[in-house]
Amino acid sequence: MRIILGSQSPRRKEILGYFSLPFDQIPSSFDEETVSFQGDPVSYATELSSKKAQSLAEKYPSDLIISADTVVFFEGAIYNKPKDQEEAFSMLKKFSGKWQQVFTAHTVQKGDLAYSGFEETKILFNPLTDEQIRLYHGCFPNLDKAGAYAIQHAGSILVSRIEGCYYNVMGLSVNTLNKLLKQFGLDLWSTLTTK
Repeated sequence: MRIILGSQSPRRKEILGYFSLPFDQIPSSFDEETVSFQGDPVSYATELSSKKAQSLAEKYPSDLIISADTVVFFEGAIYNKPKDQEEAFSMLKKFSGKWQQVFTAHTVQKGDLAYSGFEETKILFNPLTDEQIRLYHGCFPNLDKAGAYAIQHAGSILVSRIEGCYYNVMGLSVNTLNKLLKQFGLDLWSTLTTK
């Protein structure tokens, strides 16, 4: 059974690569703009994740598809990937010194059979000056990331506190994914090897 990671994210590829689980990375062609946010971040992310998996399952019906969608939820609004540097700056300016929630919805699908689940992580940002925001964005790519930041590497300087799964913020919660994979008879524990 071939496994397809339906994402172009290098972070998701890195996390899935922690396990001895051969997979191909094939991004979904589903147009995310066709899904509108109706106030529930879990439903929104789950619909996106499911639609991504469905579009790939139609092309590869005999393969196991893994898809995910990560959103930042802050003060009743969704923060996806910023359109430009001005919007990226505005996002971190709003997050400064405040709590936000990061949701990642995961879908595992083979043929017409699909299971979805989600993970939530709460993050408290440090107070940030305009200069610090510009310095961070000047040193690290941000337009390909929900909320205009990455928690890993030097992005750790942005965050004062985290409650929940760290890998969820990177884009793939290992525990949630493993629960879904078990529905198809695959357990990530069985893919551990010494290196």
